[in-house]
Amino acid sequence: MSNYSSQVEVEQQAVDRAYHRLDTLRAQVKERLDAVRAAGSHGSPTQRTERDSFATMYEDRLGQLRAVEDRLVFGRLDNTSGNRRYIGRIGMSNEHHEPILTDWRAEAARPFYEATPSNHGDIVMRRHITLHFREVSGIEDEVLDVHSAHVDEASHNGTLTGEGALLASLSSRRTGKMTDIVATIQAEQDAIIRADLQGAVVVQGGPGTGKTAVALHRAAYLLYTHRRMLDRSGVLVVGPGPAFLRYIDQVLPSLGETGVVSRTIADLIPGIHAQRVDEPHVAQLKGQLRMRDMIRNAVAGRERVPASLPTITVNGFHISVLAEDIRQAIADARRTRQPHNKARETFVRDMLDTMRRRYVDQLDYTPEAEELRDVMSQLRMNDRLRVTLNLAWLPMDAKWMLDQLLSKPEQLRRFAPWLSDEQVQLLVRPKGAEFTVSDVPLLDEAMELLGPDPREASKLAVQEAALAREEQYAKETLAQAGIGSGIVSSSMLVDSMQGFDAELTAQRAAADREWTYGHIVVDEAQELTAMDWRMLVRRCPSRSFTIVGDVAQTSALGGTRNWQRSMNHIFGHNNWSLHELTINYRNPKEVSQLAADFAEREGLYVSTVNGVRTVPDAVQRMVCADQSELMAVIGQQAAKLASEFVDADGSGRVAIITPLELRDAVQATVDQALQESLQQQRYEDFCADETAQPRSYGDQVSVLDTQEVKGLEYDAVIVVQPGLIDQEAPSRIVAAADLYVALTRPTQRLLIVRTREDEASLSV
Repeated sequence: MSNYSSQVEVEQQAVDRAYHRLDTLRAQVKERLDAVRAAGSHGSPTQRTERDSFATMYEDRLGQLRAVEDRLVFGRLDNTSGNRRYIGRIGMSNEHHEPILTDWRAEAARPFYEATPSNHGDIVMRRHITLHFREVSGIEDEVLDVHSAHVDEASHNGTLTGEGALLASLSSRRTGKMTDIVATIQAEQDAIIRADLQGAVVVQGGPGTGKTAVALHRAAYLLYTHRRMLDRSGVLVVGPGPAFLRYIDQVLPSLGETGVVSRTIADLIPGIHAQRVDEPHVAQLKGQLRMRDMIRNAVAGRERVPASLPTITVNGFHISVLAEDIRQAIADARRTRQPHNKARETFVRDMLDTMRRRYVDQLDYTPEAEELRDVMSQLRMNDRLRVTLNLAWLPMDAKWMLDQLLSKPEQLRRFAPWLSDEQVQLLVRPKGAEFTVSDVPLLDEAMELLGPDPREASKLAVQEAALAREEQYAKETLAQAGIGSGIVSSSMLVDSMQGFDAELTAQRAAADREWTYGHIVVDEAQELTAMDWRMLVRRCPSRSFTIVGDVAQTSALGGTRNWQRSMNHIFGHNNWSLHELTINYRNPKEVSQLAADFAEREGLYVSTVNGVRTVPDAVQRMVCADQSELMAVIGQQAAKLASEFVDADGSGRVAIITPLELRDAVQATVDQALQESLQQQRYEDFCADETAQPRSYGDQVSVLDTQEVKGLEYDAVIVVQPGLIDQEAPSRIVAAADLYVALTRPTQRLLIVRTREDEASLSV
């Protein structure tokens, strides 16, 4: 057996121990869960609710243990005393409480990511362990103490290397899902991941710097470090679109964290799922901070003295509704500082009390309580008075109010007087039109100022009263049983009584517009407008954020192009910190250099230094004589790249990024080319093996525009007609950002296909 093989065998034994312990823990937890479930619904209420709570705990733990199966162990640290510490996805000890595996988030694991030859403490060697399922397939050693005997030993064993694990992960085929980087986190990334929970951490990073992965690993780290706080409040991850959220949805579960809410701005309000996108200049207008004032003015505009005030007759006495009474009642209601629909209760109560007082002033006797109750009843049922009070303080639904506002130019001019006639015309749309993504922050602002619809408020009040009664019952039950301070709390007991468990905290948060999170992660944050940020800050009063983005990739006209200017306004000068990721791990050097040169020529801020690897022929160009030849070449090259980079096992991804004008034509061309390619493959496979199964490319080859590929990565990318992509953008700076995004999607190959005319219009 070679020295390298013997080292693999040593690590295989350690890996076997870890997986054996994992299997044992799973079996133990499942056995306990089965025992709790087998007890059924027998026993006292206290016993039943306690069993439910324990069942919840066991289900959560079992889910966590199942999620960490892949690459359970990935590292080892050796110190000067000869001790070894294995690093993995979770922490585990044996039955004697001796450590088997250290959780990657634990303080003891920090040197695995941060130790350097010049600053390694007592760590002399770091070993990377690569697994294929449960078998060790490779090991690599980094000797941090050059004076240690580990140098000669690792060299003799053939394990001495540098960044092999990282480069192997970068060269692997894409699968359409982001994978975690827990085994290859770099020092500059680890420093951000472990930053303090308080305040906002802004991560500026160019394409391929791993900023999204860093943000997700930071969420996992914070959940591990601040479990008690974040388990109940939850963590929200906000991404740019549904495709992006599907792309990242396996990362946190693979790190043992499942209770995280993932949303886009478009579906952050329960019950609202906006899909339509406004024209860029309209979206820019709606995203301006002044829209907050427009909504506030629109709400205040429904608190007024009606033009016509009636006189009401009660028991033969005439009672006039006076303007000064309405003004006073409005002032009293506003002083409560409650939302519009809630404050209306104060307004109506004040007006009814005033009307009753005017009735009593006309009497020459002191009325009995029964007569006063009858007077109040008559006032409440009087149609003319009810209409007047509604006109004076209109109960409103946010969707109705915003629809009225955007469908009536006179209202826009009244409530947003700073808008020009041209801007008013941009905003106006037909009554009842579908809400857009840019409308969602406006709706949220209106909901915040209006409060719940009065019809829904009564239902909510009943639910809250029932919940309060259940929690009181839970406290009394636990107090009687003497278990109120142990593992089962009254809150957990209420959750069990209502059918909730710890993993469903995320579902509860997602269903409640007023839920406040303990931490929010925002990806592609440079695209958010001022109104988007108001919506997010409202959901995290502590302002604990992880914000990742790249100002060179900003395509929204109302987005961020300078972090200092935007973040100082949102968080204050001293409540946020900026971190820059400088190394491009995704793109080959040839691709990253091409993209960086283009971006700098166009005046974009480029923070990435360079790529970490070279790939021969990573950048290729093809220039066509005309449109007809262009389409033919696109089809040929799409089929060629698919055969080279896409495998039948589902791995490998190819993207054709095209101008919107050519989208349908390119899609048809690519579909036909792939179909012909598959027919040829099926013929060849059948000739070789009559039992061969036909295959398809499915979503492994995609035709997309520049907005759809944000945050995603592919093995190979074809960028079609970059000059036309440039011309379609609403501004020159946006055009540059869109193309920068398109050029930086590939991990292996970039092919630029264009006509001579397009080449003359823009140099790439």
